[in-house]
Amino acid sequence: MDVQALLAPDAVPPLGPSRARVLDLLRSAGTPLGVQEVADQAGLHPNTARFHLDALEEAGLATRAPAARSSPGRPSMAYRAVDGGTPGLRRYRLLAEMLTSLIAGMMPEPGQAATEAGREWGRYLTEQPAPYRRLDADEAIGRLTTTLEDIGFAPEAVTDGTQHQIRLRQCPFREVAENHQEVVCSLHLGLMQGALDRMRAPLTADRLQPFAQPSVCIAYLTARPEPAGPGEPLAP
Repeated sequence: MDVQALLAPDAVPPLGPSRARVLDLLRSAGTPLGVQEVADQAGLHPNTARFHLDALEEAGLATRAPAARSSPGRPSMAYRAVDGGTPGLRRYRLLAEMLTSLIAGMMPEPGQAATEAGREWGRYLTEQPAPYRRLDADEAIGRLTTTLEDIGFAPEAVTDGTQHQIRLRQCPFREVAENHQEVVCSLHLGLMQGALDRMRAPLTADRLQPFAQPSVCIAYLTARPEPAGPGEPLAP
């Protein structure tokens, strides 16, 4: 492991289209924006908008503060773009290495723990369909692809007859995955399973083949007999 690489300040990563759109909204706004305002203007699920806003804050490109309120209760947070200046040093790769090594070294079943965490985050980042609405496979795959694109996986959906795959052409956590592949790849698989579960989709992510090709991982989707009902948890 390259210790100097871990201790070097994190460079601001290239922004994907959704995150760049969120940053543009903050820069063009005359006042700080709340999560719901950003979600509405950017066409994103509120949890996805919050994910991008927090990432911009971590990168030193945005700041947040309690929004002004006119009624009692806990204030919501509002975000604004940073005007120039040099953001503080960031070393999130080191933090990621520390946390993944903790899971890999201390959990009795690190892969299972990472999968469960991924499922919870997949549900959190995904918009649930209206009650009793059933998505077909194509729509579910389209929604999943959008979620993965927002996170930074550069996904490509491939269908051959009844076989469905999602090719992940970019890994936003690749450097960490090189040292802790079981944990990171299990997290990715759980993320897709949780997202599809949240949609009550007629299929699930059955397995993930890491680095099936150079810089490409492949997720294999399979049909499940019955879509999960409202509030029904995904079977482990």
